Amino acid sequence: MFVCYAQKPLPQQMGGIFLAGPTPRSAEVPSWRPQALALLREKGYTGPVYVPEEESGQIKGDYMDQIQWEWACLEAADVVLFWVPRELVTMPAFTTNVEFGMYADSGKVVLGYPEGAPKMRYLHALADRFGVPVHHDLEETLTRAVAYQQGQAGKKIRAAVR
Repeated sequence: MFVCYAQKPLPQQMGGIFLAGPTPRSAEVPSWRPQALALLREKGYTGPVYVPEEESGQIKGDYMDQIQWEWACLEAADVVLFWVPRELVTMPAFTTNVEFGMYADSGKVVLGYPEGAPKMRYLHALADRFGVPVHHDLEETLTRAVAYQQGQAGKKIRAAVR
């Protein structure tokens, strides 16, 4: 598995999974992405993973450079996995809302969030509208993303429309 952290050069092998969702804005708030990477390793995933935060967990770099890097990686990825463990005070996920809206109808999105996460009804409704699969467990969300990326790259992800 090749992990491409924030503002690092993109891998030569395009495709892969982008880990979208809220990024901690302080050192006191743990990131969910290390757990996601550990689970991907356990699953034997070998493709690229785009992580829009520094490997060190520190916040640094130019904001506009970060945005440009994220946009390039979002486009390069086969799957955009949104995990939204929203906490309104520590990880409000405002940018995540915009990014989800941008990609909801792309056919390459999987949405996950813990049961009870606040302010998720609209994103869930948008997911339903566009057939985006929704899970409430990080591991299940990753399993869906890996299965799609490994076996269905180039095809659109669609859940059964309810």
